[in-house]
Amino acid sequence: MTAEKLSPDLAPSATATQADLGARVRDIRKARGWKLQDLADRTGLAVSTISKMERGAISLTYDRFMRLAQGLGMDVGDLFTPDTKGFKAGSATLTKSGETKIHETETYVYEMLATEMTGKHMVPMTGEIKAHEIKDFREYVTHPGEEFLYLLSGVLDVCIKGRDPVRLTPGDSLYFDSALEHLYVSASPENARILVVCWKPG
Repeated sequence: MTAEKLSPDLAPSATATQADLGARVRDIRKARGWKLQDLADRTGLAVSTISKMERGAISLTYDRFMRLAQGLGMDVGDLFTPDTKGFKAGSATLTKSGETKIHETETYVYEMLATEMTGKHMVPMTGEIKAHEIKDFREYVTHPGEEFLYLLSGVLDVCIKGRDPVRLTPGDSLYFDSALEHLYVSASPENARILVVCWKPG
C-alpha cells in the first residue's frame, strides 16, 4: 500500500463540464497574458498537466484543483460559474438538486455546491467514491485546511497515511486536518456517497 505502487489518478477522458472548465481556465490565463509556464510557476503544477487540463483531456484531483484556483487568485466557484457573487453578511445561495457543477476524476465524482458564491471560507460538495482499492490512486491527497466528512450511503474507508484505515458506515462522520495525506476508498460493492465540507485557510 505504498504510493509508489499506486496508479494514475488523472481521468483519461473529460465530461462536458470538464471540457468547459478547461476552456475557462485557458481563457482566464490568456486574458492575463500568461503563458502555460507562468501558470505552472504560480501553482506548482507541470506545464503538461495544465495543458492537458485546458484541453479537457484530464481532470485534476482536488488538491491540484485547489492549487490551480489559488494560483489564479480565484475562488473555486469562479472557475465553475462565470457570474458569481461575493459572500457578505446576509448572503444566501441555493443549489437545486440536479444543478450541481460536476468535477470528475478517475477515483471520485465531486458535485460542487454553492459555486455561485465566491469568497467562502468553506468548500461544500457531495460526491461518489469510485475507487475500491488503494492501488486505484497514484498518490495520497493533501491540502491546507480542515475537512468534515459525512457518509450518506455505502461503506467507506478513510485511509490516512501511516495510520490504520477508519471505516465509516452511513451516518458516521469524520473531522480531520486536510494536511494529513488521505484517500477515500469504497469498502462496499456499491460506490459510497459522501458529503464533504472543506475549510480553506485565507
